[in-house]
Amino acid sequence: MENSTENSASPAGISRRRALTAAGGVLAGAALAQAAVPAFAASGASSDADAIVLVAGMNKLTGDDLIDLADLKRQIEARDREIENPYTKDVQVMGIRNALAYPGDTLSRTASAHRILDSGAGPLIAVRLNILTRKTLGGLQTDLSGRVLDASGDPVSGLCAAGEVAGFGGGGVHGYRSLEGTFLGGCLFSGRTAGRAAASATAT
Repeated sequence: MENSTENSASPAGISRRRALTAAGGVLAGAALAQAAVPAFAASGASSDADAIVLVAGMNKLTGDDLIDLADLKRQIEARDREIENPYTKDVQVMGIRNALAYPGDTLSRTASAHRILDSGAGPLIAVRLNILTRKTLGGLQTDLSGRVLDASGDPVSGLCAAGEVAGFGGGGVHGYRSLEGTFLGGCLFSGRTAGRAAASATAT
């Protein structure tokens, strides 16, 4: 994974402001980026200019040799070859070049396209990721009581569903722009409905 740091100045802002003001914003953003990179490296799982030391630090976190150094280097070196190829068809490299070809990004970005293993562009930073499931966007068909229906349309005994898995994603009470935390309203509504149905079914 390649991490690039940008400042917050937008191309639209540059076009509206005087050149001196825009230049000041770019320089301020660059200064913030230079301070952010060491902080980012300090919070990473491992940081080193040498890939061997980096991989050793990553594997130490789990106590297992989950990352094979030779395989990792093979993949990185293959990517680095594409950086040096002016006719590359690598989608990521093409995206980087297209972004840098835009004047606004050329002014505001602090990192040019370079090889990952370029000794002058280090250090390498390993980041420990935490997987988070964000969206399911439907999948289970339910009735108006939140009961899950089988293939024939009959309720599955003892099984209720709520939220996005029950189809309450991508619209509903929040409209076309429903995303992220705004899904919560539909989840609460469908959860309340399913909870009432479950309570009624289990009442003695």
